[in-house]
Amino acid sequence: MQAEVPSRTAYRVALRRAAHQVFDDPVVFHDPYALPILGLTPGRLAGSDLRAPKRASSASLRAFLVARSLFAEESLARLVQTRQVSQYVLLGAGLDTFALRNSFPGVHVYEVDHPATQHWKRRLLYDNGLRLPPNATLIATDFEAGELAGSLRAAGCDPQQPTLFAMLGVLPYLTEAAFQQTLGMIGEFSGMRALVMDYGLPREALPPEEQLDFQSLADRVAQAGEPFRCFMTERQAAQHVSAAGLKMCDELSAAQMTARFFAGRGSSLCVLGSGARLALAESAAP
Repeated sequence: MQAEVPSRTAYRVALRRAAHQVFDDPVVFHDPYALPILGLTPGRLAGSDLRAPKRASSASLRAFLVARSLFAEESLARLVQTRQVSQYVLLGAGLDTFALRNSFPGVHVYEVDHPATQHWKRRLLYDNGLRLPPNATLIATDFEAGELAGSLRAAGCDPQQPTLFAMLGVLPYLTEAAFQQTLGMIGEFSGMRALVMDYGLPREALPPEEQLDFQSLADRVAQAGEPFRCFMTERQAAQHVSAAGLKMCDELSAAQMTARFFAGRGSSLCVLGSGARLALAESAAP
């Protein structure tokens, strides 16, 4: 992303998370802070620069964002119960609101993002009367600069404690070197560790009609100063996480996301296309 400029994609994601609270019935992922963190009401959201919320492609992207939030937070809930996870590290947190909604008093949330984005988020929280709880820490760092491990240690994140890392909406914007460096840092944690992430298949792995949509989206994010960089196949994803001492234990395709998170909840939302993936990888049980 551009230095000194907050992430435009983080803003677009936050708008769509808010739109789910307003335009979708039923609401599958309840987030009472989705609108307030942006300083919006339902009426003002409708008048914002949110484009065509009822369009099928917009609803599909919204469904994917809902699915990945549910996937991450349901994984955390399970790991708190089964493996006593006490640290949740959101890498590339953007305007995520979990820290405000955290129902696990024993879990400390570390939100990591680019300094410009973190400064922007702090200002939004302050301007809109929102205060982070004591068990939440915002960390400003640059993934590409190799500062992540030191920044986490300085903020009090304990590598000996059971930890879930989340990389949601982050991987496409990292260089492969930065991704591998991040995995190396996760691998250095000596306590139980797990990683939840989303990733996309490379363009050449998609059907021809989806390749056109892929290129259209890639062009738009490049124009916003945040170009796509990193995509991988399922096999490559499994190979990458193994470098951090992790093994894939739950993976969802777009169709499986729709079946798990929407089909049984009376929602008409669905994740279109075939390129999106959600994955949870864990270290071996002690």
